[in-house]
Amino acid sequence: MSQEFHAYIPTIPQVPNLFATRQLAFEFRREVEYRQEFQDYCQWYAQTAMQHQQDLQKMRGESNLFRWFLGGLGR
Repeated sequence: MSQEFHAYIPTIPQVPNLFATRQLAFEFRREVEYRQEFQDYCQWYAQTAMQHQQDLQKMRGESNLFRWFLGGLGR
């Protein structure tokens, strides 16, 4: 008799967990944004470092007026 009632019990369709899907999509989107921000920062840092190296080389080629004044004081 229990098998007779078992045939009439409706089965609940499996619904995908929408919250888990949304959370996964949110985390993926945030990871993509984080990696893009980090890549942008690395590019900015490399450009800034290159500019500072060029400025340093330029300053090394210029005459040092401060040293000239100090050298003139010792004479």
